[in-house]
Amino acid sequence: MQITVDTALQLGLNEAEFEQIKSILGRTPNFTELSMYSVMWSEHCSYKNSIAWLKTLPREGARLLVKAGEENAGLVDIGDGYACVFKIESHNHPSAIEPFQGAATGVGGIHRDIFTMGARPVAALNSLRFGSLEDPKTRHLLEGIVQGIGHYGNCFGVPTVGGEVYFEGCYNTNPLVNAMSVGVVKVGQTVSATAHGAGNPVFIVGSDTGKDGMGGASFASADITEDSAEDLPAVQVGDPFQEKKLLEACLELVPTGALIGMQDMGAAGITCSTAEMSAKGEHGMRIDLDKVPARQEGMKAWEMLLSESQERMLIVVKKGREKEALRIFEKWDLNCVQIGEVTREPLLRFYRYGELEAEVPAESLVLGGGAPVYQRDYREPAYLQQIRAFSAGSVPVPADLRSVAEQLVQLPAIASKRWIYTQYDSMVGTGNASTNAPSDAAVSLVKGTEKALAMTTDCNGYYVYADPYKGAQIAVAEAARNIVCSGGTPVAITNCLNFGNPYDPEVYYQFVQAIKGMGDACTKFDTPVTGGNVSFYNQSPDGPVYPTPVIGMVGVLDRMERRMTLDFKQAGDVIYLLGQSRDDIAGSMYLRKIAGMAFSPAPHFNLDEEYNLQQMTATLIRAGVLQSVHDVSDGGLLVTLLESAMPRELGFSLQTDPAVRADAFLFGEAQSRIVVSVQPEQAQRLEQLLAGMVWSRLGEVTGNGRLLVDQADWGSIGDWKEQYDTALERKVSGF
Repeated sequence: MQITVDTALQLGLNEAEFEQIKSILGRTPNFTELSMYSVMWSEHCSYKNSIAWLKTLPREGARLLVKAGEENAGLVDIGDGYACVFKIESHNHPSAIEPFQGAATGVGGIHRDIFTMGARPVAALNSLRFGSLEDPKTRHLLEGIVQGIGHYGNCFGVPTVGGEVYFEGCYNTNPLVNAMSVGVVKVGQTVSATAHGAGNPVFIVGSDTGKDGMGGASFASADITEDSAEDLPAVQVGDPFQEKKLLEACLELVPTGALIGMQDMGAAGITCSTAEMSAKGEHGMRIDLDKVPARQEGMKAWEMLLSESQERMLIVVKKGREKEALRIFEKWDLNCVQIGEVTREPLLRFYRYGELEAEVPAESLVLGGGAPVYQRDYREPAYLQQIRAFSAGSVPVPADLRSVAEQLVQLPAIASKRWIYTQYDSMVGTGNASTNAPSDAAVSLVKGTEKALAMTTDCNGYYVYADPYKGAQIAVAEAARNIVCSGGTPVAITNCLNFGNPYDPEVYYQFVQAIKGMGDACTKFDTPVTGGNVSFYNQSPDGPVYPTPVIGMVGVLDRMERRMTLDFKQAGDVIYLLGQSRDDIAGSMYLRKIAGMAFSPAPHFNLDEEYNLQQMTATLIRAGVLQSVHDVSDGGLLVTLLESAMPRELGFSLQTDPAVRADAFLFGEAQSRIVVSVQPEQAQRLEQLLAGMVWSRLGEVTGNGRLLVDQADWGSIGDWKEQYDTALERKVSGF
């Protein structure tokens, strides 16, 4: 077959990249080699349009045990000889085409990133975006994706402990499915994704290799179109029970000391794992593809190299200790087949039945090696002019605020996600003890210690759309706020950067500004970026999705007794607002979904103000004066108060501030506000501790189960809870 620039273009490469490959090799590549470069130099694997900006993010910190990008996931010290491994990644395009398997294999893939480092996954979270639930296709995608997440996580035996779900029209064709995994490992017992030592054997372990997942990395590096369904073979098929066995076998092998390195086979399969391990170890590999256990007969070399079949690992074992690995994987009834060996020369050579199929320098394939790096042009999006033109004075204060509140709590993005999370097992497994008490962040005990991990995923895509710089700062700040409100100390983040086509200058502007905002916020909160995922091309013929840089944050509770929950505890407790009520309805769910104003700025936010609020809240928690803590976010103050009242169906009284328009006071989403409750005898002490801070007394918790706003009875908390709990299920059912 004659390889030309047209061949390269068909594989998703451009003319300049084709010439660069010829220069690297000193010749024209064959089809197998060109296919390898096409996936490894795709946006999904190489980050060629984002890496220059990603390097500007803060990537160092006292708790970091590896620098960002050095391993499969972030690794942070949590004390007492333990470390936390965590990462978030997207599986957007596969989920748009085949929702169940797309979401399921996203969960499986992110867990492999954790245990390939020798850590046991103890918790899973997710961040999901869907279009309008009025659209039957959206309901189909929602049901399939939720079932896929629940199926894989429940069967694999790792609890799904938290997440977030939004519904906006821009996600109609292109949903976002971001999966996060958190694991725990003893310091010094991690495994690196490296290969070194000439002559050391290379094994493929786990499942057989098939044609599922072909070209998945390239598929993820293109816009979704009407023809994308034809790419269905690019969606992998997962088996959580097989992955559970693979997990146990890999973690059993680690303590033997027989292992040199281990890497999971995700995007680009054998190509990616051999290239990354070899490049990191500054060695090469000789691989015999005919020894790879295959599910289908007659697979071509390029098909084996690009297959993204799930539940597979590549391991390098110390020569002479092969039997230890073979014995463990045989015990777990898994493949463990030697397919090659490490070579001193840093070349990857792939043979099939003795015939050389491909020969490429390992370094030339990987991120930070030979892959191209681009700086794209960008310009401010035209729509920002409409956002700046917004005037709150054009929006009258509603006459019936109670009616607005009832509509607000039934919006799918605000209402309870009970219909979703009850499909996830939040308590499965014995590796840790998850806690289901309601709190702003998920909290899991670290087995064998007094510590706990606090975890969250956060991003309001509209805020980033309205102001990419400020919106990304808010995403980091809200994640940190959720950690602090749960009693933890924020430690580090992983991110999943979901944007449209990077060749669109307005999309790239959103990306650049979001990176700048994220970097400044992470520096302020001392939460370095440990790694993550860039997902471009989240775009359909209708246009790009909202820029959605999801923040996955982990924090540490040194003692579980400091854990705080969001629910009011008993009648008579006094309710306070920490932070300032503002005359601000911009960017709020109320303004966009109830008042129908599509364009408005992001809500008020000041980074220093936010930082000081979080520091004070942490001080109050340590002082032991608080009964409940809950941050004000989507839906505003009233939704926050209702969410605190509903768990125990306690009532509360609320006095509005006459200096602030009523809809802004109740439904505005100005940032840097936290609702706390205290026992009456602690009220004076609280107010003394708050000296120098802005705060207000809102009302008190009542035992009659009623909601009183300015002495007006707005009904029973039980009725509000019924509306809040069932709204999403009714929408999904079409009612």
